[in-house]
Amino acid sequence: KNSRRRGCPAAMLQSTWRERTSSTLSAAYYQPSPTAEYDEDSPGGDFDFFSNLVTKWEAAARLPGDSTRQVVVRSGIVLGRGGGAIGHMLLPFRLGLGGPIGSGHQFFPWIHIRDLAGILAHALETSHVQGILNGVAPASSTTNAEFARALGAALGRPAFIPLPSAVVQAVFGQERAVMLLEGQKVVPRRTLAAGYEYSFPELGAALKEVIA
Repeated sequence: KNSRRRGCPAAMLQSTWRERTSSTLSAAYYQPSPTAEYDEDSPGGDFDFFSNLVTKWEAAARLPGDSTRQVVVRSGIVLGRGGGAIGHMLLPFRLGLGGPIGSGHQFFPWIHIRDLAGILAHALETSHVQGILNGVAPASSTTNAEFARALGAALGRPAFIPLPSAVVQAVFGQERAVMLLEGQKVVPRRTLAAGYEYSFPELGAALKEVIA
């Protein structure tokens, strides 16, 4: 087996010539919406630069023919120790300066890194799993403000100072800022139906493990 971590454009895990599992970012594939709910059969991947990029990653990972069982895991924002999203958030939150990004009303699809690895392993080891899996936690209705409060609570710090939209756009640019200021409610319907059992289905427990 060889693998690439999520810091690369697409994490790839390949076992034998009969199986291929890859991971892309669900937060980029599905169009931001304050009301829509997206499962693995929902359309997407064609509305802006990042969504088109994810579509191209998935196409590049796809092997021709039907002899190979292929699975694509569209991951949410990955929570883990030593980097990633949490790595950028911890300092201001530890100082009591954390809070929601923009309005805070946007959905925040997340997953603990142990569950992302678990879904990839489950897909490799379970012969009936095929196609798209959403690699997000079942608690898919989490908003950015709720995430900020939960992280503050896990650290024992207040988390009420918002990061204004204008600042986010100035720092990250218009296209990247959209991924932070807008969100989507993504549900792992097919992932659950495939029999995967989450180690961290709830946000509070996931954050406590990450910052422990």
